[in-house]
Amino acid sequence: MMLKYIPNILTTFRIILVPVYLAVFFFSAHNNMFYALLIFLLAGFTDVADGIIARKYGFITKFGTLVDPLADKLMLIAVLFSLTIKKLIPLPVLSIVIIKETIMIIGAAFLYNKNKIAISADKFGKIATVVFYIAVIAVVIKLPYAAYIMALAIFMTILALINYAIKFKMIIK
Repeated sequence: MMLKYIPNILTTFRIILVPVYLAVFFFSAHNNMFYALLIFLLAGFTDVADGIIARKYGFITKFGTLVDPLADKLMLIAVLFSLTIKKLIPLPVLSIVIIKETIMIIGAAFLYNKNKIAISADKFGKIATVVFYIAVIAVVIKLPYAAYIMALAIFMTILALINYAIKFKMIIK
């Protein structure tokens, strides 16, 4: 039954969208961020869709559990990188996210190699992701309080990392 592969196909599609996003962002004829933003939002939609489908129909796989967060991290870092290059957000935002995501990838790899365990996304990570999406939209459309929304996104991502570290410590005991 092919339906069980839909979440993994959506996750793979989201990974493919990363270089597409970067190409559109940096190489569009009019340097139009609108189309890049649409690609970013499409990636967000596929993230939500694959999660709903996987949980509702029990199509949760090890591939999805491991690769889905990686797809999210790649897209978020690509978007923050592009916004940093265009000087729409400060370098520390990108740096904090890269450090946090690197720590989480190393921790996830350690847990999977040692215990064959993959920690799935929790409410803190999901909230941080949603706030980052809102922050990116706010920055691109130049909302007056975009910097505050981005600061909230950074706060939420640090909170998600702390929560992950607590879970990590409980598992490795």
